[in-house]
Amino acid sequence: MLVTKQTVLKKNKDIHIIHSTDDIVFIRLASAEQDKKFDEILKKVQDVNNSVFIMRTEDSSANQYFQFYGYLSQQQNMMQDFVRTSTYQKAINGNFSDFNDKIVLDVGAGSGILSFFASQAGAKKVYAVEASNMAQYAQQLVASNNLSDRITVIAGKIEEIELPEKVDIIISEPMGYMLYNERMLETYLHAKKWLKPNGKMFPSRGDLHVAPFCDEALYMEQYNKANFWYQASFHNVDLSSLRDAAMKEYFRQPIVDTFDIRICQAKSIRHVVDFLEADEEDLHRIGEEEIKTFKGFEV
Repeated sequence: MLVTKQTVLKKNKDIHIIHSTDDIVFIRLASAEQDKKFDEILKKVQDVNNSVFIMRTEDSSANQYFQFYGYLSQQQNMMQDFVRTSTYQKAINGNFSDFNDKIVLDVGAGSGILSFFASQAGAKKVYAVEASNMAQYAQQLVASNNLSDRITVIAGKIEEIELPEKVDIIISEPMGYMLYNERMLETYLHAKKWLKPNGKMFPSRGDLHVAPFCDEALYMEQYNKANFWYQASFHNVDLSSLRDAAMKEYFRQPIVDTFDIRICQAKSIRHVVDFLEADEEDLHRIGEEEIKTFKGFEV
């Protein structure tokens, strides 16, 4: 029987009842000691199945996400982003007193590069939590760099794992496209349950800037893509009835790219997230008080 988040676990006196989609299993243990151990196992299973991560994330989406970040090639792409990697290293080394002799939690550690930076800055202990298969490679790097006494790699989700102690500071690289994409920020904020009072977070704040822009070349690029569906005889098939639907699809998809700031038609509005103060729920919706009007453009 596969125990999933849909499985119902119950107990009636000394009989355990496990009710899944297809089966009902009744279990009675031979001794009180075995029964107690089985209770502990079931509680751990229930805690995992009822974790915040599982409740908010579809299984297929999570599997795809962790598979993607489990590739060494993807970790290499991020590590070779000089601006990203060097900025974190400078921030950690430039705030030596925040790390020296401190207990650190690295959320979504990946290869463990931030954990190594924290160790280089004098951290007494670093817990590197990583849910993808990259955890095994991070552990290998820790061992080969002779840091097993200072960096502990924990394979699992921050919403489900246990730490042996509270931490002084949390580090992570949780920002996705448009700040919120991939929902890593929620995991980062959830990690605060392990933060000591007056603890710190690196990064401590995220800014989201939004502004209207005009880019005729980009518009025509998307327009021409959609025009594929305007063909009246594609291998003798008329596709034109789908052109309007294709146009809507292309123009509602986000486009991730760099741009010349001069294409902006107004000054950006800034939405600030203070990671030390914000709750996970605060990320689910930008309130009406955040919505403002551009000069000449209503948002």
